Amino acid sequence: MKQSFYLFVFYSLLFLSFNLNAQEELSVKSFTKTTQNHLQKKRQKQRQKLPKGFSYIHDIAPTIRQEIRYCSENNFTGVSINGYQEAVLIGTTAMAKALKKVQTDLSKKGLSLKIFDAYRPQTAVNHFVKWARVTNDTLRKKQYYPTINKKYLFQKGFIASKSGHSRGSTVDLTIVNIKTGKELDMGSPYDFFGKSSYITYPKLTENQQENRQLLQTVMKTHNFRPYAKEWWHFTLRFEPFAKTYFSFPVE
Repeated sequence: MKQSFYLFVFYSLLFLSFNLNAQEELSVKSFTKTTQNHLQKKRQKQRQKLPKGFSYIHDIAPTIRQEIRYCSENNFTGVSINGYQEAVLIGTTAMAKALKKVQTDLSKKGLSLKIFDAYRPQTAVNHFVKWARVTNDTLRKKQYYPTINKKYLFQKGFIASKSGHSRGSTVDLTIVNIKTGKELDMGSPYDFFGKSSYITYPKLTENQQENRQLLQTVMKTHNFRPYAKEWWHFTLRFEPFAKTYFSFPVE
C-alpha cells in the first residue's frame, strides 16, 4: 500500500515537473517569436521611404542571394563606397518583378541569382570618378585591373561620370548553385576590368561559355539588355526612369 502511494506521489511530481518544463519552453518560444516580430517591425519602421516606383528587391524576390560589394572593402577601390549605408538591394519595382521571374526559372534548375549591385546612388558614382583620378591609388590593381593603366579606365569605358545603376533598373549579378552556394564559373571575376569580362571573349572554356550563355539567355528572356563589356551587367528594357538619376542612399 505504501509502495503504491509513493509511486503515485513520484509520478505526480514527475508529471508536474514535465508540465512546468513544457509551459516554460512554450513561454520561451513565445517570447522569442514575439521579440523577433518586434525587431522585424522595428526594422521596417526604420526603413527609408523609397521614391515612388522603387522597392527593396527582397520584398519582392526574397530567395535571391546577395553580396553587396560596395558596402564593404571587397571591391576595386579597396574601401566602402559613399552612399552605401547598409547591405540591402534596392531597385525599381518593375526590375524587381522581372528579377523574380528570372529567379523562378533558375530555381527549377537548382540555381539562384546572386546580386552584387542594383540601384547605385550618384554619390557612389562620384566616389568612383574621384578614385579613378587618383592614379597612384592602385591598392586593388592586381585583383581587378592587372593589365590596364588606371588612367585609361575612363577611356576604356570602365568608369563613367553617370551610371545606369542610378536610374534604378540596372543590376550586376551572377548565378550560383543553390545547394553549394558556389558561383558558376564565368571566366572572369565580377568587376574585373579587362577583355576577359567582355561577353564575347573568345578564350573561354566550353563550360564558361555555357554558363555565360545561360545567364544571358535567362536575363534576355525577361526583358533585360546586356552590356557587351561586362558579362554581369544588365538593364531592364523600357526602364521606368530612363532619363532620371537618383542619389538617395542605399539603406
